[in-house]
Amino acid sequence: MPNKSSRYWINTVSRDHVRLGVAGGFTQAGHGKSSGLKRLSNGDYLVFYSPRTSLDGGEPLQSFTAIGRISDDEPFQAEMGPKFHPWRRLAEFISSREAPIKPMLENLDFIRDKKRWGYPFRRGLFEIEWPDFVRIASAMGVTLEK
Repeated sequence: MPNKSSRYWINTVSRDHVRLGVAGGFTQAGHGKSSGLKRLSNGDYLVFYSPRTSLDGGEPLQSFTAIGRISDDEPFQAEMGPKFHPWRRLAEFISSREAPIKPMLENLDFIRDKKRWGYPFRRGLFEIEWPDFVRIASAMGVTLEK
């Protein structure tokens, strides 16, 4: 359950990469950079928005695809190959269902311009307020109380 110091975030990630993170119990952001992950704290909640099914050439999806909670204190580096060592955070994922964004656009306060609703997601990892987080979580079949 969230506590008073929990913060709430959206991480924009293709669904195939979200599924890798869920299976491995981690999240990445910004193509493996550490800068965004350093802003997260143990106990913060993340919801994952997937514009596409996969990073390269995937089908359009435009859905929230996973929800979880940060469960460590600092980013760490993983080895994905000799030249790729992405930064990660440990995360505990909550059982949920995918939820398309379009039916909830009018009710999400972080989307100020409803005609250009995709713009905020270009930031990759960004903070949202509790009411928006609850709306998204509810659409994903997750009930949270503060």
